[in-house]
Amino acid sequence: MESASIYENPPKDDSGAEAGVPNRRVIITNIKATNVATGLKQMPAGFYVSVSIGNDHWKTTNKPACPISGVTEWNDVIDLPSNLSAEVKIRIYASFELGYTLGQGELLRKVSITVGELLEHSRSSRPIPLSAREAEVVSLCSSLEVTVEARLPSNEVVLCRPAVARADPGLHEELFLAHVTDIGFNHLHRYYNNHVEFDLDRAIKVFKRVVDRCPPDHPGRSAALSNLAMAKFTSCLAREAYWDLEEAIALYREALSLRPPRHLGHPCAVINLSIALLCRSRGRRHIVLEDADEAEELLRGGLDVCPAESHAYRAVRVVMAFICHSRGDNRPVPRVSPRASSRSGQLPSFLYELVRLVGECQMRDDPRLLNDVIGRLLAAENHVAVEGREWPVLQINLIMALAMGFERQGQVQDLDESIQRGRAVSLSCPNDSRILNNLGGALIDRFKLRGDGKDLDEAIQHLRLALQLMPEDRSSSLNNLAAALFMRFKQRGDGEDLDGAIRHNQLALQLRPEGHPHRSSSLRNLASVLLKRFEQRGDGEDLDEAIKHHRAALQLTPEGHPDRSSSLNDLACALSTRFEQRGDWKDLEETIQHHQLALQLRSEGHPDRSSSLNNVATALWTRFGRRGDGKDVDEAIQHFRAALQLVPGGHPERSSLLNNLASALLTRFHQRGDGKDLDESIQHFCAALQLTPEWHPHRSPSLDGLASALWARFKQRCDERDLDEAIQHHWGALQLMPDGHALRPNSLNNLANTLSTRFKQRGDERNLDEAIQHHRVVPQLMPVGHPGRLSSLNNLANTLTARFEQRGERKDVDEAIQLISMVTEQSPAHPIHLYAHVNFAKIHLALWRSQHTTQDLDHAMDHYRVAAKCAPAGLLRRLRFSLQWVRYAEEHKHTSALDAYAQSLQLLDSHISSTSSVSSRHQARKDFPSDLSVNAASCALRQGDVCRAVELLEQGRALHWTQIARFRTSLDNLHSRDPRAEELVKQFRDVSDRLNRSAHMSFDDGRSIPTDEAKAYHYRDLVEEWNKVVEEIRTFEGFSRFLLPPLFADLREAASEGPVIILIASEFSCDAIIVLHRRSPVHLRLQITWEEIRDLVVNHLRNIYHLPGEYDTFENVMGKLWRKVIHPVVRELKRFARKDSRIWWCPTSLFTALPLHCAGEYERGSGSQVLSKLFVSSYTPSLVALSKARTYPMTTSDIKFAAIGQAKPSFASWTPLKYVDREVKEIGKLLPKPPVLFTKVTSSESTQEQVLCTLQDHQWFHLSCHGKQDLEEPFKSHLAMLDGPLSLLDIINADISGHEFAFLSACETAMGDPCAPDEVIHLAAGLQFMGVKSVIGTLWSVGDEVAYQLVSAFYEELCKDGTMDCTMAARALHRAVTTIPEEKVPLQERAMFVHIGI
Repeated sequence: MESASIYENPPKDDSGAEAGVPNRRVIITNIKATNVATGLKQMPAGFYVSVSIGNDHWKTTNKPACPISGVTEWNDVIDLPSNLSAEVKIRIYASFELGYTLGQGELLRKVSITVGELLEHSRSSRPIPLSAREAEVVSLCSSLEVTVEARLPSNEVVLCRPAVARADPGLHEELFLAHVTDIGFNHLHRYYNNHVEFDLDRAIKVFKRVVDRCPPDHPGRSAALSNLAMAKFTSCLAREAYWDLEEAIALYREALSLRPPRHLGHPCAVINLSIALLCRSRGRRHIVLEDADEAEELLRGGLDVCPAESHAYRAVRVVMAFICHSRGDNRPVPRVSPRASSRSGQLPSFLYELVRLVGECQMRDDPRLLNDVIGRLLAAENHVAVEGREWPVLQINLIMALAMGFERQGQVQDLDESIQRGRAVSLSCPNDSRILNNLGGALIDRFKLRGDGKDLDEAIQHLRLALQLMPEDRSSSLNNLAAALFMRFKQRGDGEDLDGAIRHNQLALQLRPEGHPHRSSSLRNLASVLLKRFEQRGDGEDLDEAIKHHRAALQLTPEGHPDRSSSLNDLACALSTRFEQRGDWKDLEETIQHHQLALQLRSEGHPDRSSSLNNVATALWTRFGRRGDGKDVDEAIQHFRAALQLVPGGHPERSSLLNNLASALLTRFHQRGDGKDLDESIQHFCAALQLTPEWHPHRSPSLDGLASALWARFKQRCDERDLDEAIQHHWGALQLMPDGHALRPNSLNNLANTLSTRFKQRGDERNLDEAIQHHRVVPQLMPVGHPGRLSSLNNLANTLTARFEQRGERKDVDEAIQLISMVTEQSPAHPIHLYAHVNFAKIHLALWRSQHTTQDLDHAMDHYRVAAKCAPAGLLRRLRFSLQWVRYAEEHKHTSALDAYAQSLQLLDSHISSTSSVSSRHQARKDFPSDLSVNAASCALRQGDVCRAVELLEQGRALHWTQIARFRTSLDNLHSRDPRAEELVKQFRDVSDRLNRSAHMSFDDGRSIPTDEAKAYHYRDLVEEWNKVVEEIRTFEGFSRFLLPPLFADLREAASEGPVIILIASEFSCDAIIVLHRRSPVHLRLQITWEEIRDLVVNHLRNIYHLPGEYDTFENVMGKLWRKVIHPVVRELKRFARKDSRIWWCPTSLFTALPLHCAGEYERGSGSQVLSKLFVSSYTPSLVALSKARTYPMTTSDIKFAAIGQAKPSFASWTPLKYVDREVKEIGKLLPKPPVLFTKVTSSESTQEQVLCTLQDHQWFHLSCHGKQDLEEPFKSHLAMLDGPLSLLDIINADISGHEFAFLSACETAMGDPCAPDEVIHLAAGLQFMGVKSVIGTLWSVGDEVAYQLVSAFYEELCKDGTMDCTMAARALHRAVTTIPEEKVPLQERAMFVHIGI
């Protein structure tokens, strides 16, 4: 208790020294580990612990573990430093020698922990949590407890000696031998993990080197011999070269000769030699008595010297039991398995009662009964003579029961034990077909679990022999042999195995007539292989016969039958295949229903769960392809991922699962355009291809899928190597699909698409002709009603249209129109409907270019309109073709252009809204034209609709902020309408709050893909729920336009305190719109082009970043800006606004990069044509933002003002700011007291958490620090605090609604993202959008001293009359800038400060 109190209350040290335990000696007195031996590949001799603190190392004694309790305990005393923060590294090792050791042994677990944490765990008697990487450790050690005490220095203790190097001549050689031995064990451990024989060969070479350097009198020779023998023994087993065990046995004999009975390593040497002798005899397929006798004699001598509680003692008993059972010895051998006690029962009066009970277990899934039967069978072993005829009957039924234990309960140890027993009994009863048959079945089960082809080959060998030995009741052997052949076909693709499987299944079914208890399983098995042969060879009769057999099997497996899930699953797979072939929707819906029922019956741990997950996913993915519901593809991917996690490397189904997941990801990429889905899809296709050799049946789907993904990547990223490689892979896939293959039409279609793309890319008409040739073949291979037929017809029409454009032959376009007409008539609710109308549009555009008939152009635009409204096709496809509509409407100056823009902006907003985080929204926005909204406004202006231009600008700009605002909308006016209205308000607030939290999560690049996807699925579900609530709210009177894009009548309220000037920079026109409060807006066509504005921006950026080269001065740039843009606006403004009144600028596109407020003729003798001498300029990111800022109430009580400074952040490499502390202090002097309640946060106090709290508690705040605009991820733009960045995302999550003023005296706080200027993503805009009425920020980097001078002048001006009014901030900044002498602060440095808001 004394040490605990010391740790709980460490003394405070204001000097910053490390906390410690005063006047106490901290020591480890006990270490205890549990289950350290679990998971080891070889038997350990002992265990020890290594403790490292800095350069000091301690090693405990080498102690054996107790196999009964599983606890190993060390009482060595180890000295620890009194510094509580000192790091302690603890490692647990397994040693394979108890005496002289070579090397460290095998690392089991390791942990790093501080002295303070050790004390805390010891005080509370809590075990230390352990984590490990699979490649570094081998044990499943479940807990580690360390007892630590803080004693008085006077208490004497005997300390463990540090593990320091001895200074003797042989030290170098010992270190060398230890190092080389560790290398050998590392190779051996790698072999155990990956089974690559190269690692095993390397281990043998290394261990041989150690033996050569250990002469006969060397104390480590026995250990070196044992290590080499172990590696050679493992190699012989891996190669099944049992006759080569002589060398390993000889090495083990020599090692044993060096270890007399009292030697600590004697038991291990005895066990190793005995096991090697027994393996040599088993390799000869029968027990050699000489080997068995010698092994037994050695083991009985080993029992005399082994402690009863040791691992060695337990191992000796196990090996002796094996010898007795293998050679039919009837002497009782004590059982080691714990099952005897847990499953014990009364022995029945005769053995056949047990046989009956096993049969009952086969028919009824009763875990309690099965466990009881297994226990009674085990108990019966001690009462049945091994040489009698009852012994094989007992063993057969025990093996069957154990196999059922695995099948029903997933107990892998049951399966392994059944195989071990089967092998042992087969040696003593080599001509018993029942034993061979059951052994083969168990090996098949283990192959399904682990995918080891050796198990499958051995199973087929046993089953063939069993069939030869079984003159009657051959159905079981026929069935099992057919299953094994079918599995081997799926793994290796040999058609003879498939035909053999069908033949044996048909024979088995004939032997199981109506009423036979196993008829259902024979029906299912035959149906499955017939289905596979249909997939390989395309015979429809195989498919129909398979479905007939599966339906019959399902009728024979009622509710509760253990095989019902398999029967449901198999029938669903067959129905799915028929749907793919013939397109009957009833087949697909029945498929999904059966698969989902099967999955419910296969809970976690079920060996077939991965298969069921895969099948449900495939069916959902198929339905998505026909109906376009995004939930289906999301759920499919989720199930595919779960299935893949359950299938280890090397499993025969892994390549198929990889293909399926990759295909689903590619499908989702086509729907939503997320490049991560495409990259992951290619990655999985490549992995699947590596698992499928040339002859493998799954190779063609892998090639075809990879080609399709590469084609998609080419269309996104334009790397022609992807296109060429895609065509190469499509050809490769086609060559593996003979005529009649079920997937051949799909492969032909994909090849034709890529050839058509290469024609468009390179203009080689041979590619186009070949594409048309393949497209003509595809519909011939698909019967009417086939799900893919419409798509193939559409693709053929597309290529015919391309050839018409190339050659002008009317027959091509006529055929294309005929084909597309067929598609549109048959697909009103299918995603292909969209592509059909797009093809119609392309056809009419081609006719327009050829004949210049206005009707054709009108028809083309009408078809684009229909395509953009095709809901089943999904948002992303509709948006892409809507943008295509915009492109052609603008190109041909069609009157539908404005409708096209409006539709595109609406779809873009919906698409962005469906993404689940601010980072993903920003990335999704980059995939579409950044100038869409300004081009839409330009289009409206060119059509004479100024109000519509303003509406489209507001609808298409600042989409991120619009989305955030939606989730923070107040509904106070609706709340009191009626009970339903109150419920809707509650729902809206709840869902909005959850969406808001989900969307503004912190960036976490370390999250796994499934985690990200799960959050994305959840987010989209919430969006759908939110949309439904909003739609219902709009049904109430006065809320019909709730959260719809605002109309101009509402937007003009932003100009209530002065005109707002919108500047539009579009490739089609450059314009200015002056929005006035009670007057019609004024439109000015600016006499400047987009290219000229771009040149102004480039010159301006070169100036502020001081780039090398020749360019205009800052004053020249401002002069051109004045003459071309600002002066025409000012001429018009003078009609509505008096001199020195306030105006607001709302720039778009390129204009956002220019300091508009600084425009003017600054050259000598040019007069006073400077904007700042005429008006007081402010900015606003949008009209909605300015209007909302005006609605927030003003503070009527005392003003809480916080000045926050941070001169030298502790993260990154920031330059110290010399004037920050002076600036904060100066502000405190200038503020009037009252009404201001001033708070100062200094550099030593301004942590992220403290600053956020301060911002939320003060309506006015000033931040003086470093700032940075993050150009890659603008929401990571930040202000540098003491302990880390205060990001824009942090500000969004803070509650600062209704705050009045913020001054950001830092670099780049109003800079924005040049790649997405109309999203207005910067710190100053974030503050205003989140509720701050008035904000001052900087357009680029500001010097420390300049900021101090301007801040001082600003607050002196703002507070000169003793009051504080945020609406005066713009004027105060305006005057502060003009009062600073130009010789002290040049124009370029003064121009960077801007005011945003009211």
